[in-house]
Amino acid sequence: MSYEIKESTPYVSISDAASALDVSVDTIRRWEKKGLIKAHRNAATHRLFQISELERLKAKLLGQSSEHGYKILTAPIRTNFKVVELFAGAGGLALGFHNAGLACELLVEIDKFPVETLKKNQPSWNVIADDIANVDFRGIKADVVAGGFPCQAFSYAGKKMGFEDTRGTLFFEYARAIKEISPKVIVGENVRGLEKHDGGRTLSTMMQILDQLGYHAEYKVLRAQYLDVPQKRERLVILGIKKGIKGNIAYPKEQDYTISLREALKHVPASQGQKYTEKKRHIMSLISEGGYWKDLPDNLRQEYMGASYFLGGGKTGMARRLAWDEPSLTLTCNPAQKQTERCHPSETRPLNVREYARIQTFPDSWEFSGPVSSQYKQIGNAVPVNLGYHIGKCVIAMLTQKFDRNEMIVYPRNTK
Repeated sequence: MSYEIKESTPYVSISDAASALDVSVDTIRRWEKKGLIKAHRNAATHRLFQISELERLKAKLLGQSSEHGYKILTAPIRTNFKVVELFAGAGGLALGFHNAGLACELLVEIDKFPVETLKKNQPSWNVIADDIANVDFRGIKADVVAGGFPCQAFSYAGKKMGFEDTRGTLFFEYARAIKEISPKVIVGENVRGLEKHDGGRTLSTMMQILDQLGYHAEYKVLRAQYLDVPQKRERLVILGIKKGIKGNIAYPKEQDYTISLREALKHVPASQGQKYTEKKRHIMSLISEGGYWKDLPDNLRQEYMGASYFLGGGKTGMARRLAWDEPSLTLTCNPAQKQTERCHPSETRPLNVREYARIQTFPDSWEFSGPVSSQYKQIGNAVPVNLGYHIGKCVIAMLTQKFDRNEMIVYPRNTK
């Protein structure tokens, strides 16, 4: 992914960058491919790089200290703005909002173990453990309604695709909560695949309904690795502001640094975790740091891959060992799943629960309830806490219309 920049911005070509840093052009290309740096485009669509970003990365790879290390972000000032969050899960977005200074007025979650996790860690939060369809939001007052609703497809045949046409989907319940609460700001969060789901029609319908409900809304794919999260994770985030309220929409501005696994997992507490079978452990012991199934000897590749060996694509998640000096790949609900391995960089085992939590920027004090399989699922499904913090800061800015342009990109209404 690349972004247009103005000609006046102090960026240089890949060859000039390589010369200035005394590295090869291939090295910079490899850094970009791994998501450690960002390429930008000028008006002539040439790929450009920021020297300061490259210098910072080189210094980090050489083991030099960085001011942008792993930390859980918190704001020094709290606000009185109240949030209702739907589909709250284990609390990644809620904790991020809380750390940004927002007040969690009400959370709704149906699954037993995430509910226990929320209540154990934040006893003061009002958590409704029920199917959202059973919750009456009329009479609830809040400044913000947020939710990571699943993106079921809608049936379009003979439909006008208004609010009522989405009945029976979880998006309908999200929209109903907005209609009944009538907040000033709305937040929706989902996988980036929502953008192209059903040819883009699912997201288009959602945006139309939010408009019908009285909100100016935008969406943007956020890359967590550039927002203080040691993980290459992309999420589609919808932000909207109620019509009649003057003001613009803001999204977090990507930072010019990433956080590595080495920084994230320093002094991580011991914890439970999945284990490999002896056969799987032998296979993974043959994979080098940052490598995957192609590291295996020829006689083992096809045996391990099975039918997947003959399929297209790089299949780079299979038999994958993470790398110390890069952010983690996107965490899934199971670190030992064959299609999406998340093996420790130097030890031959899956990442454990506390390592998972660190990568998702949960504090070490945040305890997860239920069996280990549920704990992995809760963490893997969560919004990274620091990503939630950055979104929360933008929500506060939208409510106050006071924007920090060093940390945010402000979008005038109805423009991209």
